[in-house]
Amino acid sequence: MAVTVVGLDGDDTLWHNETRFQLTQAELRELLQRHVPEADVERHLAGVEMKNLAIYGYGVKAFTLSMIETAVELTQGKIPASDIEVILGWGKRMLMEPTELLPGVEVALRELSLRYDLLLITKGDLFDQESKLARSGLAGLFLGVEILSEKNVNSYRGVLKRRGIKPEEFVMVGNSLRSDILPAIELGARAVHIPYEVTWHHEEVPEESLPREGWQRIDSIAELSRVLAKL
Repeated sequence: MAVTVVGLDGDDTLWHNETRFQLTQAELRELLQRHVPEADVERHLAGVEMKNLAIYGYGVKAFTLSMIETAVELTQGKIPASDIEVILGWGKRMLMEPTELLPGVEVALRELSLRYDLLLITKGDLFDQESKLARSGLAGLFLGVEILSEKNVNSYRGVLKRRGIKPEEFVMVGNSLRSDILPAIELGARAVHIPYEVTWHHEEVPEESLPREGWQRIDSIAELSRVLAKL
């Protein structure tokens, strides 16, 4: 069956996202090492984030709360209020930053929208994701938007069922093997992987665990139209 619907991830597929987190994490490391010079800030923060996923979910707000918790724990509660205020300021800055599209995204999506129904399927905080889409200038190219608390087989199945889409006519495109590629293939759809320059550790998947069929990897979204035409 021919492809009629293309799902696209937002963060690090259409616009830069993880680099913002990496830069802020570096600022947190610098701040906390003034108080605890030997602290492994990145490792501690990663553990706190994983512990908090089931409580806060994904996104900048969850990240900010995890940074504050990390600061409190590593300094044994001695972190001054002024530093907590700085961390909160980083979170607000991240939420208000302009949406920076990846190279070639707008041209590629305008071309794709002439031949396919496009769905933005992303996860994270509802307000943050809606704001990023609004600032991107791309909203008018999508038939619909799905902002999910988690991306797994059941959530994708729910999206397709709600919209009356058969898995065989659906392709998911994204930078995350864990969230964009594997669930789509398991559902019976197809997928296209576009790697981003950095990957959050939670989204990493061992290469040996990947299926051999049902997906392709390309270097740039500029190649997507050509690849989809062959499916």
